[in-house]
Amino acid sequence: MLRLQTVQKKDRDLLWNINQKYLYEMTNFYDDPMDENGNYHYGYFDDYFSDPVRVAYFIFDDEVLVGFAMICPYSNIEQNPDYTMAEFTVFPAYRRKHIAFDAVEMILDKHPGKWEIKYNEKNGGAKKLWNTVAAPYGPEVHHLNEEETVLVFEVKDES
Repeated sequence: MLRLQTVQKKDRDLLWNINQKYLYEMTNFYDDPMDENGNYHYGYFDDYFSDPVRVAYFIFDDEVLVGFAMICPYSNIEQNPDYTMAEFTVFPAYRRKHIAFDAVEMILDKHPGKWEIKYNEKNGGAKKLWNTVAAPYGPEVHHLNEEETVLVFEVKDES
């Protein structure tokens, strides 16, 4: 059974480690170098443990950690979203099992409001996921450049 678990301060090292693996994977789409310690820069990482408007979730399938999401309200296109999907991944071994779609639906249900989701056009999996997720909400499509697209849409509170 899929579930979200809020990342706590005690989980910082685990989130750091899996985020580093994700950032490594993203070098397929972005030219981000490693630092002298073999890490990828993530300027806002510690803010997820001090800024109350940022939240991170571990994604579990039963008791197995299969991914994570990092959410903030900071816009990529100078708008005023309630939420921006800053980072999201399901680990490669668990992809193509509908986990990503179901996890995103859980996140959207938990956080109704105006959303922004950015993806790289070269990342076919992300492009398909985010366009499928956003389609029912009639997203506005913004092209930052030839490689990056931002979807903006409103998730209504169903409670």
